[in-house]
Amino acid sequence: MSAETLDFTATEIMTVAASRLLKDGTVCFVGIGLPSTAANLARLTHAPEVVLIYESGPIGAKPTVLPLSIGDGDLALTADTVVSTPEIFRYWLQGGRIDVGFLGAAQVDRFANINTTIIGPYDAPKVRLPGAGGAPEIASQAKEVFIVLKQSPKAFVAKLPFVTSAGYLDGGDARAKAGIPGAGPTAVITDLGILTPDPVTKELTLTSIHPGVTVEQVKAATGWDLKISPDLKTTEIPDAGALAALRDLQARTAAAHGQAGGGEG
Repeated sequence: MSAETLDFTATEIMTVAASRLLKDGTVCFVGIGLPSTAANLARLTHAPEVVLIYESGPIGAKPTVLPLSIGDGDLALTADTVVSTPEIFRYWLQGGRIDVGFLGAAQVDRFANINTTIIGPYDAPKVRLPGAGGAPEIASQAKEVFIVLKQSPKAFVAKLPFVTSAGYLDGGDARAKAGIPGAGPTAVITDLGILTPDPVTKELTLTSIHPGVTVEQVKAATGWDLKISPDLKTTEIPDAGALAALRDLQARTAAAHGQAGGGEG
């Protein structure tokens, strides 16, 4: 069965699967783009008490449409409170009060390290990416991290040209030896499946595959010899309520921002 025969798109199942990982009451530091879509979908469906925090200072943000950036006014207008950016990082993040950091990425490697800086040599890059922002601190200080991005050989690479945010560094206990406090990435959610770190080696392993996707497709979209769990599961299909909420959110966003489509998500 191909993705085209299903009642949802690859991006929709990725977004819904990512949103399901957020539990009600979780304090979540949210990145813009796909992470924000998934986090707000969780808030609108199964996790109404999730506390969404953005880098610019809103705490408990409940945007009516998806924000264009961390400085989007709707985040502040709908938040329970707004504090300074230094307080967000020093008191909330470095103080160990963030349960989940929800991040996007341009590239990841087999140990869930993130690149959002450059593609190609640093001194003469082929592409300059958006940069670090608060992601390095989120990746290191949050109790755990979820990463969401579309899977392709250009995005899932054997060696990153630049490590912007630490996952498990060289694998094994390298993260702990480096003194990085958070547990690190516990799930990488893509449009093909869900990858989680091996308990010992910390190498990303395919543990759930989306309906209509084959293992061969996932391997072909990965720039290294991807390990497959012997207990590989099939991702639960999105329920009608989640799909309706996601599509409504995207339609509102498109209307508010004058877009032809609903952006990333």
